[in-house]
Amino acid sequence: MTLQEIQTRIESNLKTTHVQILDLGGGDHIRAIVVSTEFAGLPLIKQHKKVLDLFTKEINSNEVHALTVKTLTPEQFAAL
Repeated sequence: MTLQEIQTRIESNLKTTHVQILDLGGGDHIRAIVVSTEFAGLPLIKQHKKVLDLFTKEINSNEVHALTVKTLTPEQFAAL
């Protein structure tokens, strides 16, 4: 799975205002930074689950060995 495919899947399934995908090494260790209005009011674990659930098949098959997620609301992102 390419970085662009990961980004496209996230953008297609969540109401995002910013998505950044980084390869942390080897193509199977990925970091996704996702900013979405859908995260407002949700605990961090549920925010991460919304993203990780999009890649269940790829994680289970080890196509994506490790997907680290950083989630933010637009307000949190603007404050950085």
